[in-house]
Amino acid sequence: MPRSSLPPILLSLALTGGLAACAQQPAQPPAPRVSLADELVMATVWMQSSGEYAALSHQAFNLARMNLDRALAAPGSQTQRPPAIIVDVDETVLDNSPYEAWLIANDENYASDSWHQWVEKASAVPMPGAKSFLDYAASRGVEIFYVTNRRDNETEATLRNLRQVGFPDADGEHFLPRTDSSDKTARRLRVAQSHWVVLLMGDNLGDFSQGFDRESAAARRAAVNAQADAFGSRYIVLPNPAYGAWEEAIYGGDWSLSDEQKSRARRNHLEVWGGPTP
Repeated sequence: MPRSSLPPILLSLALTGGLAACAQQPAQPPAPRVSLADELVMATVWMQSSGEYAALSHQAFNLARMNLDRALAAPGSQTQRPPAIIVDVDETVLDNSPYEAWLIANDENYASDSWHQWVEKASAVPMPGAKSFLDYAASRGVEIFYVTNRRDNETEATLRNLRQVGFPDADGEHFLPRTDSSDKTARRLRVAQSHWVVLLMGDNLGDFSQGFDRESAAARRAAVNAQADAFGSRYIVLPNPAYGAWEEAIYGGDWSLSDEQKSRARRNHLEVWGGPTP
């Protein structure tokens, strides 16, 4: 029935009742807050529980051992400078996934203060295959240099951690932390001035060459494809889906984005299938 056909008194009562009902409706809850910690769950649980992650780590160190043997057996290798391997620390020889799990459990994002406290505990365990490979390299007379972007004030705790798990060359001479720049080029060159660098191992492209650190994800991938032959020979990459410069590239280099903006940027980089045909 059209509302205009109601008698005035009934129309008034209807309007009054409707307004009262509207007033009694609960306010709509705000949109749920984006949690980057929640988005970290799949990467971290894969790192901590999957056999595939352990297999990839063992594969990397097995490949490194084969390449090391090949390089040391090559004609003229004994006339080179003393052989050395450069390794990153985090997610290359030490497993920090418990820190990532703590972020998830407490709905936190990475922060330098909480990270520093994790480092100070010196409780990270070796990546699968890391200790046996580094021990083998040392037995062949190869020095190991740890070139890391852990801060200089984390040197003592990191060396304590490296010693506790039994890694060779865990001393101040072989440990090169970040001081003023995250660019590792100068530190790698320092090692190369006195040693023959046989292999470089890391979980981030910047562990091999600063030339890979491009502004966009597409440019980083193109730079890798242009040097495809280097990977698996001179460069050995460890898997790390939890964090890295690859994530910064997705944000256009802007870490100051809000959690919502970061989450949107991640989704915007997905290549989406068009879906099934109706």
